[in-house]
Amino acid sequence: MLTRIDHIGIACFDLDKTVEFYRATYGFEVFHSEVNEEQGVREAMLKINDTSDGGASYLQLLEPTREDSTVAKWLARNGEGVHHIAFGTADVDGDAAAIKDKGVRVLYEEPRRGSMGSRITFLHPKDCHGVLTELVTSAPVESPEH
Repeated sequence: MLTRIDHIGIACFDLDKTVEFYRATYGFEVFHSEVNEEQGVREAMLKINDTSDGGASYLQLLEPTREDSTVAKWLARNGEGVHHIAFGTADVDGDAAAIKDKGVRVLYEEPRRGSMGSRITFLHPKDCHGVLTELVTSAPVESPEH
């Protein structure tokens, strides 16, 4: 089922300042950055370490790009801080269905596109002891050509 902590999502007002804090304080560098128009965020993925299942663990820094985005609304209520935790899985569809069968609300009918081409869905925080929980199937990593 779930194989690792894929990432911890941190909502922030200023992505560049937050990236600089994590770089200067902990030495973490940006592994990937993108704008996700569907979710209304600009994000940076800071790689923390590789994992035994071939994936990695990241901090995902999220800055809203529009006031009606979920992250903007969350920031308005809560201020900066931990927004969600994401668990890696080889099968986001199957694991989401199995978790739904246990009575946990799944927020997306079908998984959506996430960071770095991944497939994602979220579990309702009220069903997860107050924690917004994301399930992530990473996009295949192409091996370098030899």
